[in-house]
Amino acid sequence: MHENLVIIPTYNEKENVEKIIRKVFSLETLFDVLIIEDNSPDGTGDIVKRLQTEFPDQLHIYERAGKLGLGTAYIEGFKWALARPYQYIFEMDADFSHNPEDLINIRNACVNGGADMAIGSRYISGVNVVNWPMGRVLISYFASVYVRFISRMAVRDATAGFVCYSRKVLETINLDKIRFKGYAFQIEMKFTTWKYGFLIVEVPIIFTDRKEGSSKMNGGIVYEAMWGVVKMKLTSFFRSYKRPD
Repeated sequence: MHENLVIIPTYNEKENVEKIIRKVFSLETLFDVLIIEDNSPDGTGDIVKRLQTEFPDQLHIYERAGKLGLGTAYIEGFKWALARPYQYIFEMDADFSHNPEDLINIRNACVNGGADMAIGSRYISGVNVVNWPMGRVLISYFASVYVRFISRMAVRDATAGFVCYSRKVLETINLDKIRFKGYAFQIEMKFTTWKYGFLIVEVPIIFTDRKEGSSKMNGGIVYEAMWGVVKMKLTSFFRSYKRPD
């Protein structure tokens, strides 16, 4: 068991899951991988279990009954990580929209740069998105502008799903109080980390839309994010963010 754990939620990712796992394990820095598998009917879980015989110490799978939301997948992954001695815990997509080689850069921002949370950011140095329709780029970009305006949090890519957490961040946040299940989960985790006074650093990445499999984005996710940010900000006025001694 190493100090780095990459959590990858999967649902119907048979085209990508083996390639992404092998790519992570090919990196010079050692990372373990935890697949949060939501009972994919396409056999994604079977592929992971087969690979576990090849990587018994590095590859882990946590199986769930069905699609229960991105946020709950990561929360269960975080709790799994905290029950073990991992020091740096990562969120990453299975579809290669996040380049696994960038794991090293966002890890370095925490290990060597002093960050408590490092975000693989699409918008910290312009708009670095490949293969997205312009409409989706604009929605994503202005969603982050909207989040900054409402929350007053100085994060340029608030909906980013490529993140490194230092262990102390996840130990401090009450994970059972994280309410959002869709992409608003990403906003809530960053906002809560910021409210606790942890140092957040954005590391520029190039985001490339998936080439295989299908996107899980839908209108309900966007709606949750729009109204959820307002509710999140209002609720924060009645919460204490004092870190335990």
